[in-house]
Amino acid sequence: MMAVRVKICGITRLEDAKLAVCAGADALGFVFYGPSPRNVSASVAAEIIASLPPFVTTTALFVNACADFVLDTIGQTQIDLLQFHGDESPEYCEQFARPYIKALRVKPGLNLEVEKQRFASCRALLLDAYKPGVPGGTGESFDWELIPREMRSEIILAGGLTPENVAAAIQQVSPFAVDISGGVERAKGVKDADKIQRFFEEVARANKN
Repeated sequence: MMAVRVKICGITRLEDAKLAVCAGADALGFVFYGPSPRNVSASVAAEIIASLPPFVTTTALFVNACADFVLDTIGQTQIDLLQFHGDESPEYCEQFARPYIKALRVKPGLNLEVEKQRFASCRALLLDAYKPGVPGGTGESFDWELIPREMRSEIILAGGLTPENVAAAIQQVSPFAVDISGGVERAKGVKDADKIQRFFEEVARANKN
């Protein structure tokens, strides 16, 4: 099995970004969605990104944002990758001349094969838990058996991951990557160094099996 990649999302502070990178994060996520407790301004994100070492992918998370806001954020941050967590269409996602991933909230009845074809232009699908009225960051997991086996090696798995369950998630699903935010926090938007370290230890343990 190929080693599972890790994205730490909801970065709001430079010290948290450095903690994640030192622990082994492949990617960092910045939330540009006002209602989120992890929302960050483009100017703050730009300062953090400017201090990062090379080979760390930076990702901007949006939820049904107007195109001008996305373009302005790209211009200020020079972000690497876009992540859309709302009801965005493929045509909307494709207009920004940046690679993107599309988040889907998984619930019974969602046809992931159809969505994969619909968003054929995305770099990957990110699968998160469904909670009415909440576009992401719920802290809840979903039934991983709903993911078709032929898709599992391609997806980014999110939703309710913690140091306690990530090894089981990797062993059961074998995703391309895992994405965590709240599971390594000591407060919303503030990461916990011990939880981050334990999370990466568990990912490494699962990768060896």
